[in-house]
Amino acid sequence: MQSRYRTVIDGAYLSDPAHDVRWRKTLEFLRKSSLVGASHASGLDLGDRTPFTLSLERLFGCPFENTTVDLDIESLAGSFGVVTAFEVLEHLYNPLHALLEVRRLLAGQEARLFVSMPLWKPLFLASPNHFHEMTRTSALSLFRRGGFCVVRSAEFRIRHPLFYLTGVKPLLRAWYEKVQIYELAVR
Repeated sequence: MQSRYRTVIDGAYLSDPAHDVRWRKTLEFLRKSSLVGASHASGLDLGDRTPFTLSLERLFGCPFENTTVDLDIESLAGSFGVVTAFEVLEHLYNPLHALLEVRRLLAGQEARLFVSMPLWKPLFLASPNHFHEMTRTSALSLFRRGGFCVVRSAEFRIRHPLFYLTGVKPLLRAWYEKVQIYELAVR
């Protein structure tokens, strides 16, 4: 049974201009990582394969696997130098389980987990497809509990600036709607 919190990767999803902006800004963030240009046997991208997965393979110079298990309750397998979870944790009932599983898979002291998720918004602006959205403080607490420390972080908007001038709700999104992105290492 399909969960309302699980985003379907289809034509409508892929044609949303916000995803192009998010993917471009995510790549800008990733390019500043010391892992870019290093040798990796393979990477893991949590969630479904998207056109962005191909961008990850090019950037990190290795093939990326995608998950097919229920990230809330099932185990992950393998060993990876780089794992990504872009716009995934907010769709999980139990993101701590997923983080603990990823921590187990990270190979070597230089291994990294890259995570992005929407920053918390008031309920009337929150996505109905998100089980929960986190404040910075909540996200940092989750990462610590999962055994990670933040190497670096950033925030960005995913809409064209003129979008925010199209109404009251979009104007409120200009204040609240941001993506938080992190490069995490095992503590």
